[in-house]
Amino acid sequence: MTQDLSQFSMRDLFRIEAEAQAEALTTALLALDKDPMRADQIEASMRAAHSLKGAARIVEIHAGVTIAHAMEDLFVLAQQHGTQLDHDRIDVLLRGVDLLLSFARSPDLESGSRDGAWQAEADRFVLELNQPPGEGTRPPAPAPVSEPAPVSMPVPMPAMDETSSIPGSTDRALRVSAENLNRLLDLAGESLVESRWLGPFGQSLQRLKRLQLEAATALESLRALLPAQLLDERAQIALDKAQQRLLECRQHLSQRLGELETTDHQATTLAHRLYDQALAIRMRPFSDGIAAYPRMVRNIARELGKKVRLEIIGERTLVDRDILDRLDAPLGHLLRNALDHGIENPGERLSAGKAEEGVVRLEASHRAGTLQITVSDDGRGVDLEQIRQTVIARNLASPDTAGKLSPHELLEFLFLPGFSMKGEVTVISGRGVGLDVVQEMVRQVRGLVRVTSELGEGTRFKLELPLTLSVVRSLIVEIGGEPYAFPFAHIVRAIKIAGDQVKTVEGRQHFSLDGQLVGLVGAHQVLGCAPADNAEDELRVVVVGSPGAMYGLVVERFLGGRELVVQPLDPRLGKIKDISAAALMEDGSPLLIIDVEDIIRSMEKLSSADQLAQVGRKSAGRQEERRKRVLVVDDSLTVRELQRKLLDHHGYEVEVAVDGMDGWNALRNGRFDLLISDIDMPRLDGIELVHRIRQDADLKSLPVMIVSYKDRAEDRQRGLDAGADYYLTKGSFQDDTLINAVVDLIGEAAV
Repeated sequence: MTQDLSQFSMRDLFRIEAEAQAEALTTALLALDKDPMRADQIEASMRAAHSLKGAARIVEIHAGVTIAHAMEDLFVLAQQHGTQLDHDRIDVLLRGVDLLLSFARSPDLESGSRDGAWQAEADRFVLELNQPPGEGTRPPAPAPVSEPAPVSMPVPMPAMDETSSIPGSTDRALRVSAENLNRLLDLAGESLVESRWLGPFGQSLQRLKRLQLEAATALESLRALLPAQLLDERAQIALDKAQQRLLECRQHLSQRLGELETTDHQATTLAHRLYDQALAIRMRPFSDGIAAYPRMVRNIARELGKKVRLEIIGERTLVDRDILDRLDAPLGHLLRNALDHGIENPGERLSAGKAEEGVVRLEASHRAGTLQITVSDDGRGVDLEQIRQTVIARNLASPDTAGKLSPHELLEFLFLPGFSMKGEVTVISGRGVGLDVVQEMVRQVRGLVRVTSELGEGTRFKLELPLTLSVVRSLIVEIGGEPYAFPFAHIVRAIKIAGDQVKTVEGRQHFSLDGQLVGLVGAHQVLGCAPADNAEDELRVVVVGSPGAMYGLVVERFLGGRELVVQPLDPRLGKIKDISAAALMEDGSPLLIIDVEDIIRSMEKLSSADQLAQVGRKSAGRQEERRKRVLVVDDSLTVRELQRKLLDHHGYEVEVAVDGMDGWNALRNGRFDLLISDIDMPRLDGIELVHRIRQDADLKSLPVMIVSYKDRAEDRQRGLDAGADYYLTKGSFQDDTLINAVVDLIGEAAV
């Protein structure tokens, strides 16, 4: 396929060409830094420099031509005459690459206003490059790179597939914004959910088919039971016609059902393909985000006087674009820490019986449905006793407590802001800033970070991240009769345990898992649900937390694992306790995704206050109590479901209506103890609904609460004047205000 580049100016194309060739040139120079005689890398460097020279000449960037031509000449000398490309010359060449990139990315590229200044820089570069080795003043050693150089597309080029943006590629390059790409994935996820609606519809038609069969059978039975003489000719004709119509309906319905099943299969398959393709567009190879790291490692190692080899494994591993962008700073911190804290000086390594050259390894892979990234080194490792003494010196723990801390607990202190064991501050490290940034980024994307170390052998940081931020692989469980999702990345284990495995220690229930005691907590208690009557001896437990601080949440049922399209909650609702987001099941029913870190804090709070209830068999006595009924009327699915779950968790029986008219019909056909209504709704708004209630003889005494985003005094007065008993703003959902208001109006849930 011919690539359509007509939308780009020639200087836009130069930016693209410079990005691609500079990356190739940098890779080749770093390889030559380790082995100056590699002919293939000299050839690759010469080709890249030649391409850059030609591109710069076409767009009349003369400074770029000067730099690229000088580079090309040097590579020809190295190739034909064996000119040595030592470390200093590699430094100068890399600075030349930086100059070319700065020209290409400059906002002044189009105007040419800086051509004179650029040419002066190019001339200085040529003088440095042509200076004979060992004569005169050598260029200064490169300063350590504190952050990886950006390798993203230049500013004028919106987000696109980088491999398709290089001239000569067989793919077309299209301008696609990240926002549009995210919206495409959201719509693909919604189409996947919507495609599942045909299944239940087909099942309802199957039930209709069975009813028709029962009707036909009933007519046959009626004909057999009635003597022929009791049926006159008109009755016989009517009966025959009814049987014929039923037969035709059954045949027609059978044909339509076959077509529906085919359509259902095609729609579901197409929705899956669409979603998979939309998700694939968001994925980029891991190598796209780490191009700057080899050079960064080389520069820092030279600054520190160390010999280090960076090994990268899994460069082709696909990573979500958003996650890859967020990994930039954390991985840079981990690599700098490995170089400064981990890898020893050559003399120290030789004394320890190690190779003079240290190894830092960066690895990416997909395992168990997660993206796993590790940064490890074969350096000196972490001195746990030094951490212990630092903890005591900074009053982070008493000497007695610090003396009892396990290796895992001690290593966790490394992630505290400002925590450092270096005595002096350098341009590379020593301020204690870095690892807290790593942990914060990992938490933001619902991941985990773990560190292990062995003194004298090295240190290993392992990041477990979701494959994408738009989809989360989760375990679906039932709590209080409602489905909830636990992200797999935060689950230690999901198991069933027998009742006799539960032991009570100092009034608290535990069970043993891999030699560790795990505290048991009823999930219904943490979330405020009515407890289910557990008539089984087995308990279903979701284990969360970390070694030494694990909790087992007792749920009612395991419903299986699913990939869920994450739907953020309306930000106006504030932070919902123990909940991170929402999602839709394949049948379209909503569920909430548990915020595992938040729910762990809730369990710790209950435990410290000695408020944990016992889990296990419960009396069914409460099941016989009548629960008060509440009707929730709101046109927002998110708000409607949030209110329903909140009320249901506190024991109320809840029905929902999608607008005022739907709510009015529900009130006239059912008995309710309370109405909770929004104001702005289609067909019939909340104010008019309240007016109708107050004018109805049977409903006028019904307690009414208005819950609205409108929080002005005149809005509140308008609702109360209409006859509402309570006016509440939706921003209050983050606390117990709604439940307290309900209790004030109608009392506790049970009658």
